Amino acid sequence: MDVENEKIFTYKNQSYKVDELGYLINFEDWDENYAEGIAISIGMVDNLTEEHWKIIRYIRSSFIETKECPTIYTTCRKNNLKLADLRKLFPTGYQRGACKIAGISYKENYLRYYYWDNQKKELPDKSKEKHYLVDSLGFLIRFEDWDPAFAIGKAIELKIPNNLEQMHWEIIRFMRSSYQENKKIPTVYELCEKFFLEIEDLEKLFPDGYHRGVIKISGLRLK
Repeated sequence: MDVENEKIFTYKNQSYKVDELGYLINFEDWDENYAEGIAISIGMVDNLTEEHWKIIRYIRSSFIETKECPTIYTTCRKNNLKLADLRKLFPTGYQRGACKIAGISYKENYLRYYYWDNQKKELPDKSKEKHYLVDSLGFLIRFEDWDPAFAIGKAIELKIPNNLEQMHWEIIRFMRSSYQENKKIPTVYELCEKFFLEIEDLEKLFPDGYHRGVIKISGLRLK
């Protein structure tokens, strides 16, 4: 995996590729030596104890199983930890402490694929580093700047259940192609008619509504 601003972290004569924030780039490159070195680099001068390793192993095994970094809530609940317990173990934080030592970046929570033309496609790694110009409400300003990574980021921000699935992408594609062809945003009626949706169906897909959900994720903006 190629990442911009890639760096090398070395500990006990072993080197690892990390990003600009020091997170391990390749999940598979992780080992206990890396964990020990990163712990020292973030100020944890004492050796990692079995309590640390229990959390580290849980985070990694959970990621292997679900393909997502477990939330701090899940990790604490599954390991019977109070916030004070976690803070004592990982003073620099959950993402910047426990997850970093476990070899998982916050970026791992983002989807790596999308659907277009009824095909499942891989999301380019560099797209996660892209910046977008949005207005004060988070709507994309330039139609042409939209890409699948923008949609995925907005879906995560809006807490779309199960992230974006194929039906979401079909709706997004319709919205954008319709706008491009007609120079106006389709109405909610046109969308529901196109996909034979009742309003309850649309709510399940986009809980934040038509304007703040469908339109925003599609990279469109009412003017």
